[in-house]
Amino acid sequence: MFVNPKYLSFYYQDMTEIPDIVLDPAKTALLVVDMQKEFVCRDMGESLRYQAQGDWERWIPFHDRLDDIVIPNTAKLLDYFRSHDMYVTYGRIACLHPRGDDRSAVQKSDGWNGIFLHVDSEEAQMVDELKPLPGEIVVNKTTDSVLTSTHYETMIRNMGVETVVVTGIVTDQCVAGTIRSLADAGFRVICVEDCCAAPDMKLHDDELRIMNIIYCNVLSTEETLKVLEDNRLRTAGN
Repeated sequence: MFVNPKYLSFYYQDMTEIPDIVLDPAKTALLVVDMQKEFVCRDMGESLRYQAQGDWERWIPFHDRLDDIVIPNTAKLLDYFRSHDMYVTYGRIACLHPRGDDRSAVQKSDGWNGIFLHVDSEEAQMVDELKPLPGEIVVNKTTDSVLTSTHYETMIRNMGVETVVVTGIVTDQCVAGTIRSLADAGFRVICVEDCCAAPDMKLHDDELRIMNIIYCNVLSTEETLKVLEDNRLRTAGN
């Protein structure tokens, strides 16, 4: 399988290909991370604060990428997983206590990581274009990693999941934390690069280079769909 040199770090700079990815579609889950109205919508949440602070202009490329690339591509993956009766899961930042007392220290901190999103708030919900369907699993986290503060790992093990396809925001924080946790827990991970975003493309690209091959396989949406379909046809023929 061809390796995109754009996402090769120092350790793998001479690598040109890897073995084809072999997975069982029945043991594969899609995970959408933090695609919530607070972070994605331009008319609520963080966007309104940035606009009020006069800091909105530098965030526009991030939101353009979300609207033009990340959401449409994630919708393609959702359509594929749903149409083939594969697992769809979500992780979102959401606390349960009305004052947010159950949040981790990092989410109680000052600065950009200081986040208070109550589970029942409109801002905590996934954006309408990607919202979960009835029966799709949503876990509420108070840490960067979807695994650290939830029962997500136990749950997908109970489901027999071996491979997790990860999408969402932001690449260098919650997405990266989740991918590392999944890899350390023994899951095969695919990170879909054009279904992820960071506020700065350099952060996005640098993080993908760091994680690729070691913690996950970084693929595009079309590459991911091809891997899924090739393996679906392979298993169907057995």
